[in-house]
Amino acid sequence: MDADVVQYEVRDRVCTLWLNRPQKKNCVNLSLLEELERLVQRAEADDQVSAVVVRGRGNTFCSGGDLEQLVGPALSTAARSLDLAAMSSRTYGRFYSLSKPTIAAVEGYAVAGGFELMISCDFALATSSAKIGDYHMNRGLFGGAGPIYRLPRYVGIRKAKELLLSGKLLSGLEAAQWGLVNAVAEPEAFEQLIAGFVAPLADKSPLCMQVTKMAINRGLDADSESLLTMEKLACSVVQQSADAKEGVQAFLEKRKPKWTGS
Repeated sequence: MDADVVQYEVRDRVCTLWLNRPQKKNCVNLSLLEELERLVQRAEADDQVSAVVVRGRGNTFCSGGDLEQLVGPALSTAARSLDLAAMSSRTYGRFYSLSKPTIAAVEGYAVAGGFELMISCDFALATSSAKIGDYHMNRGLFGGAGPIYRLPRYVGIRKAKELLLSGKLLSGLEAAQWGLVNAVAEPEAFEQLIAGFVAPLADKSPLCMQVTKMAINRGLDADSESLLTMEKLACSVVQQSADAKEGVQAFLEKRKPKWTGS
């Protein structure tokens, strides 16, 4: 495995996972996928972490797959291609299903595999000059880690087809207009944007955050009756929790809640 290919940092209950192949614009190889999956699971189990940010070193988020490595042995047969797609889908899917909020902080390129990682996170922030898009079509490739499923849910089917079939790239500002990113800043103000966006997410009840995120994700594919039933059950679980009682008591006592995640 490449040394230090993903870096793990925790500050103020926020874990930052840094993709660390700046000389390759943080393009994805097997080592990076393996380490990213290991560390996102570490963040899940870390009681000192309430939110996870994924970023790229060298002012680039992720420029997709490392074609020099992946088009060789990794994609030499249909079976190996399927294995790679399954590994990518599983790794990126952990950001989607994590019990804690996940935020993609995009500078530079977020294309192909980097785009798939971005849309697997709960939120995306970008610099105005970022370049964002699926891009697989431009190389005669197919994105097997989420764009067909997730992208239409963000932007609708017509915009999804436009982005996937044209291979076009959007600026950070255009991506915000499309609904692909939550907020945009000029590069010099990006750190401030990230800090301001993430801090309120890291300051919430872990149990309430987990249940609410799960309900939203599951609700995308549920019929209305199932969704309403799930909401009622989730409400009952959360309202009876120690965190809910603490939240109410803290409000009455005009103080900041002390969450326990139970």
